[in-house]
Amino acid sequence: MDRSGFVKLSLVAFGLVTVSFVVRGLTRIFFEVELANLVQAPLAVVGFGLLVYLFVRACLDAVGIWKVENPDA
Repeated sequence: MDRSGFVKLSLVAFGLVTVSFVVRGLTRIFFEVELANLVQAPLAVVGFGLLVYLFVRACLDAVGIWKVENPDA
C-alpha cells in the first residue's frame, strides 16, 4: 500500500462512520430507535474496524516493521 492508498482508505473509513451517524439520525425520524440502531450498526462497525486497521498499520510503519511505501522516493 502506498501513501495515497492509505489516505483514500482513511477518508473512506471516516466517511463510513459519518454516514452511519447520518443514517441513524434520519432513520430515527421515520422509524423506531431499534431499527435505526440495526441499520446504522454495520456501517459503524466496518468504519471503526477500518480505522483500527489503519491505526495499527500506521504504528507498524512508525516502528519500521511494515512500511507504507512512498511513491515519491
